[in-house]
Amino acid sequence: MIINILLIFIGIVFLVIAFSAAYHSMQLAREKDSFVPMGEMVEVDHQKMHVYQEGGGQETLVFMSGNGTSSPVFDFTSLFTLLKDQYKIAVVEKQGYGFSEITDSPRDVHTIMSQTRKALADSGVRAPYILVPHSASGLEALYWAHKHPDEVKAIIGLDIAVPAAYENLKINIPLFRFASFLAKMGITRWIPNASESSAMKEGTLTEREKEINRAVFYRRTATKNMLNEVKEIHCNAEKVGNLPIPDVPILLFASNGEGTGWDKETWSRTQRDFIQKARQGRMIELNTPHSVHNIEYHKIATETKEFLNHEAAG
Repeated sequence: MIINILLIFIGIVFLVIAFSAAYHSMQLAREKDSFVPMGEMVEVDHQKMHVYQEGGGQETLVFMSGNGTSSPVFDFTSLFTLLKDQYKIAVVEKQGYGFSEITDSPRDVHTIMSQTRKALADSGVRAPYILVPHSASGLEALYWAHKHPDEVKAIIGLDIAVPAAYENLKINIPLFRFASFLAKMGITRWIPNASESSAMKEGTLTEREKEINRAVFYRRTATKNMLNEVKEIHCNAEKVGNLPIPDVPILLFASNGEGTGWDKETWSRTQRDFIQKARQGRMIELNTPHSVHNIEYHKIATETKEFLNHEAAG
């Protein structure tokens, strides 16, 4: 009796997953017209990467997304819209993100940095850059500034995870694998508001941009690249942590810790300890969740302009 019930239950689950996968495939076809790159597609390591450019000015802000951000371009839109009048804007979508292809490429920090540099160069975006990383990409920015100091003029950290933050972090890889499976089967389509990112709820995206963002979300959630980045995060953090802090102006915008996996005091302390060791560092604490750039974009834009006009000038 119990075995029969179990078999019936497994059969129902299988049918639900099969139906979801079929519906997901049908919806992907319908959304195809919305999944069109807005920037330039360049070939890096035999795979296509998306580079979006906007704005003017003599200096270039390179926006770098945190792990798992489905659509980096739209994630940063609310902020860079306020900066594009004075700066050239570039958003490089890493492999497995946004309109870039999903790949088997290694996710060590050196490979990610090298691919980002090549994507920028091949799309005509020249150094030096002002790097604007969010969350885990702070590791990439710090590594970049150390390895190629002539290419990095300053770092504007959007609630970045500094190396010390990962020392005691436990990562549930099976949970990430399960999330990836759910995304591939289209289960995320049945989860209320799953596609409603902070950029959509808090930012300034238009209805058309939200529509495109959703189309990207259902194609770029918990991708292979994102999962492999999570697997490498401890090694990458250790590698960057063993390097000296780059001698470039660094401005950190720190959240209240909500959405980071750390409590407010621990999160604030790790960032404060880091910036105090930087020779040219400043930190601004914001009482907002992790996606600070989608909530306090006006303040961040104003403080960024002031910082770059004064402390990072020259």
